[in-house]
Amino acid sequence: MDRDGAVRPVRADARRNRARILEVAEAVFAEQGASAPTEVVAERAGVAIGTVFRHFPTKPELLQAVVMNVWDRLVSDVDELVNATDDVGALFRFCTRVMALGAQNRAVFERLAETGSRVHVGDALTRLQPAVDLLLERARTAGTVRDDLRTAEVIALLAALCQEAITGRWSERFRHRALTVLFDGMRGPSST
Repeated sequence: MDRDGAVRPVRADARRNRARILEVAEAVFAEQGASAPTEVVAERAGVAIGTVFRHFPTKPELLQAVVMNVWDRLVSDVDELVNATDDVGALFRFCTRVMALGAQNRAVFERLAETGSRVHVGDALTRLQPAVDLLLERARTAGTVRDDLRTAEVIALLAALCQEAITGRWSERFRHRALTVLFDGMRGPSST
């Protein structure tokens, strides 16, 4: 804010720094765990530690921002899938993407839980229900999923799998196998 109380626009370099910090923080936390020093994030992002703290005064705030950045990417991915109207396999790609994002950011989610902020995959997926409705209807129309499959079931099953994959530290192979079993159930006996 300036002296007159008006909100000043964020400078372009500050926006770039913030985006770069979030990108690097996600990578650092994925590699080293969420307890990695903020100084490592600053160094890799090519900014001073004060710049990191100016954008994210505390580590939990940085972790929350990383989660929100992941969420924004998931929303963008879902929008892409919804807009690809001829993509009858989009629902399966969506489920795979959610599982991958959860696994990539497990350390961030665990650290947030330590600070009292829990990430619930089901809550995030419920917010995407209209998009999942569209992806499911498209798959149903194409005959790639069972006719009686409902959005609430897809969200509940995917959320449960992803949440357990995060807390149970499932291997990539096990996550893939779990998705295969989920997909087989979504397809039903006639479409496998």
